[in-house]
Amino acid sequence: MKVAILMGSEKDMSKMAACAAVLAEFEIEHEVHVMSAHRTPEKVAEFTTNARANGFGVIVCGAGKAAHLAGAVAAHTTLPVVGIPIAAGGLGGVYAMWSTVQMPTGIPVATVAIDGSANAGYLAASILSVTDQAVAEKLATYREGLKG
Repeated sequence: MKVAILMGSEKDMSKMAACAAVLAEFEIEHEVHVMSAHRTPEKVAEFTTNARANGFGVIVCGAGKAAHLAGAVAAHTTLPVVGIPIAAGGLGGVYAMWSTVQMPTGIPVATVAIDGSANAGYLAASILSVTDQAVAEKLATYREGLKG
């Protein structure tokens, strides 16, 4: 299975790069797309509705300001959605964090720290490791390396 990395704007690319780097480190196939919950909602809905059939196992979303992308994606799929609040606009990303984490019951979004795209990559790897032994082994090796 592969991971989709979605972001609301090209400006978010630098903050989302760490997620793609982690997935590449674990040799997890991934695609990066720019689509906005507000500017291109039809594109978001179409991509997300078809994500499972197109081989995706996890969708990672990064957005700032209103940060509705992860919630809009979660509304259209039962795949795991990981939200990354991006520091943009007011309060250094706190608004984005609240928008990402405050989801209604039954439409969850796993949320990492503001600008925490690397951890979103590790979380996506952890999710995929449930059914992918190779990813599980790479993740275990990586975690051993953290011990020093």
